[in-house]
Amino acid sequence: MGRIAVYPGSFDPVTNGHIDLINRALHIFDEVIVTVALNPLKAHLFTMEERVEILREVFKDEPRVTTDSFDCLLVEYLDKTNVHVVVRGLRAVLDFEYEFQMALMNRKLDKNIESVFLMTSYRWFYTSSKIIKEVASMGGSVKDLVPDVVDRWLKKKFPKYKESSDHLI
Repeated sequence: MGRIAVYPGSFDPVTNGHIDLINRALHIFDEVIVTVALNPLKAHLFTMEERVEILREVFKDEPRVTTDSFDCLLVEYLDKTNVHVVVRGLRAVLDFEYEFQMALMNRKLDKNIESVFLMTSYRWFYTSSKIIKEVASMGGSVKDLVPDVVDRWLKKKFPKYKESSDHLI
């Protein structure tokens, strides 16, 4: 058994920032399990099944990335999979405060859990799933910020959405 980490998130939708972070985590870990979390406090654009399907398509050529989902506490999922490392991305100070709280709570619930934080690449610093959905819902293109599969799914969800963009970051 190699070094395995879990990267949990809502991925609603997955962005190029998420993908960058997963690819960078593969430099540290032998396998990364990308897990779509059910958060009943959030209103999701994509169903859990759609988000898993999108992630599987994005990583279909990367055998070291597996995709899963869970609807329990993260510590319960980690216990079930016998993985003890969580990868999280940080963009700004607000991310740090939230992620620090979550890491401490996870450690309180299970002292064997370690959290590894990776800084978001500067290119994706201001990219978030929330802003992607807002722009796409109003007809703006986010093609350069998401994988092609997400771009296609956004077109299905938002009739006003424009698929192509000549604007690169």
